[in-house]
Amino acid sequence: MGDEWSMGEWLARAWETGALDERERAVIVGRSEGQTLDEVGAALGLSRERARQIQNRARKRLAGMADIVQDGWRESARTAGERPAVSRDAVATALGVIDHVALEELLTAAGLAAPRTWAGPLRGWWSTDPCALGGALRRLVDAAPFRGDDLGRAASEAGLPADIPLIWLLSHSESRLALSTDGHWVRRKARGRDAAYLWLLETGRPCRPNELLAPMAATTVAAVREALRRDDRFRQIRPEGTWALAEWTHLRASTYATAVDAVVAVVTESGPLSRARLFSKVTELYPVTPWRLKQCLLSSQLGETGTGLVDLVSRGARPFEEEEPPRPNTIAAEGEIVGVRVLVNPDVLRGSGVTVHTWLTWRLGLRRAPMSRTFTTSGDYSPLVVRRGTSSAQLSSLRRHALELKVVDGCVLAVLLRLDDGTARVGHGCVPDTCPARQTQAATPSTANV
Repeated sequence: MGDEWSMGEWLARAWETGALDERERAVIVGRSEGQTLDEVGAALGLSRERARQIQNRARKRLAGMADIVQDGWRESARTAGERPAVSRDAVATALGVIDHVALEELLTAAGLAAPRTWAGPLRGWWSTDPCALGGALRRLVDAAPFRGDDLGRAASEAGLPADIPLIWLLSHSESRLALSTDGHWVRRKARGRDAAYLWLLETGRPCRPNELLAPMAATTVAAVREALRRDDRFRQIRPEGTWALAEWTHLRASTYATAVDAVVAVVTESGPLSRARLFSKVTELYPVTPWRLKQCLLSSQLGETGTGLVDLVSRGARPFEEEEPPRPNTIAAEGEIVGVRVLVNPDVLRGSGVTVHTWLTWRLGLRRAPMSRTFTTSGDYSPLVVRRGTSSAQLSSLRRHALELKVVDGCVLAVLLRLDDGTARVGHGCVPDTCPARQTQAATPSTANV
């Protein structure tokens, strides 16, 4: 048999000369085309288990023939499959056989399998370690972001074979990477921040938030600031308010991270000061508006002496408390219940905290900063948190409520806070005739009419 089946043709000739019966060949062909055992069995009038038995029997027959014809073929196959992924053409060449539909059964018998990726098994490729390619792809994701022309270098450093269909893998809907509008590769779940990183890297200088709107595909300057603030790859340069990369150690940053830090530093060094004198000294060090300086006095570190000067609470000053601001028409209160109408915007839908009027924090007793109060909700929702900062107030954890209520940008959420027991309820607060969500549903044709 070895002399008759030479020159690598033995696999094809065994197939043609009836070494396998008709059902065995049909099962192998179906499986090679990507059909499941259920699909193969249904086509042949067999159960899934019977189709599996026939495939295993055919595989053993082919492996037995290979043992007779070609010594050491299993070792050759495993050596070729030591890479994270190797094409079936390359394995066939390593075995010295002509590629054939039955080759997959031999490779499976030798212990090789299709590499696993986020797109599923990579058909037509083989490896002795099916998880190795997925590990290399994860290393590529960890190296992101990178410019489009750096993809080959980054893939090589991650251990990815040069001949795999990398662009197809990266373009798959389950890919962890995505191609940005300017042709660079960014992480799908951090594409805005990754795009900002590459933009700053290419620009080579700190940028103002409005300059990063287009690269990040952001809609507001506030969204840019919030995204970059949560990523330790970026830092804000004070007092200019520009954003830079944390790795740019050559840039001179202000001694003070915030206006509150500047005020506390001046009072610490100079002792008790009148408001006018304090504000004058602070603005020499840290340009900031008078309104912002007044807000800084609400910090828990600052207070008022008996003679009306500003000093540190740690030195005995009495903490400042905010005077009651005018109540806006978006907030109603009756007894121990406070109702807040929150306009749904991108911040709500992506889970960021939304700004609320400081009357709410005043009513909740949060009259210094930083302070917060938590309200529990029924079910397994995250608690609602109202926070008082020195310059604003925020309400957070509304995203899941918004998603389950199916509200859209422009809708209104009605938030009821019970001050006596610390609980909260969230409902859809739109007037039906003017609800953006209902208008969107009405404008979308139903499947029955399509």
